[in-house]
Amino acid sequence: MLKTMLENVRKKAPLVHNITNYVTVNDCANILLACGASPIMSDDIDEVEEITSICGGLNINIGTLNRHTIPSMLAAGKKANACGHPVLLDPVGAGASRLRTDTALRLLNEVKFAAIRGNISEIKTLALGEGTTKGVDADVADTVTDDTLDHAVSFAKKFAQKTGVVIAMTGAVDVVADRERAYVIRNGHPMMSKITGTGCMLSAMSAAYLVSNPSSPLEAVAAAVCAMGLCGERGFKRLGKKDGNASYRQYIIDEIYCLRADDLANGAKYEVR
Repeated sequence: MLKTMLENVRKKAPLVHNITNYVTVNDCANILLACGASPIMSDDIDEVEEITSICGGLNINIGTLNRHTIPSMLAAGKKANACGHPVLLDPVGAGASRLRTDTALRLLNEVKFAAIRGNISEIKTLALGEGTTKGVDADVADTVTDDTLDHAVSFAKKFAQKTGVVIAMTGAVDVVADRERAYVIRNGHPMMSKITGTGCMLSAMSAAYLVSNPSSPLEAVAAAVCAMGLCGERGFKRLGKKDGNASYRQYIIDEIYCLRADDLANGAKYEVR
């Protein structure tokens, strides 16, 4: 199934509209090109509805939130809903400030999302209406481990049932769930946390997978998460003695570009609960 998800992205080459943060916008564009999709970045209120109407899907990322882009996110999200296009929310830093938390909750209330992708602290903030994060990173107290995995899976399923949205909580162990099933994914490498933007890139790529696999949103997001983690592993193996996190970022993008459907099928490490 995951193999088909990747093949459909390459076959359909979806155009994805991104309202994302300026820290990682270039990486998001490049990861979309690498996975077989096409990016367009637009956040001006005077064009976002028009732009999103010609795209297959929308990725909303609140990483560098400001008062000018909030109306654009809402307008684009509602337009995508009217067009029947899948929308993904990346609630970067929800819980770190009242503006981020309130905006993420408002988006969740006014826009119908196909998926939400964030770390567990961000997802808990949306579910509970408040929370804490370590900047834009997950709070250490929220880390998913083997000891807390059952609870994390149950939490994700319940939030998915409440919202009707695929929930992707990513970290050392990833959980991607709808109301009935959860993929527990163990691909990735710890060094991925040393790169700004792996989560943002994953959200952009997940949007492309959603557009290309409209009847299988859970599997689409799970495939994107497996692909990113697997390419993190493969990219790490390419590092030389003088390579650091900048080289690692490029290797991950290169590996996404080179990833074949059979590679994903054979390299994905997951169980379904």
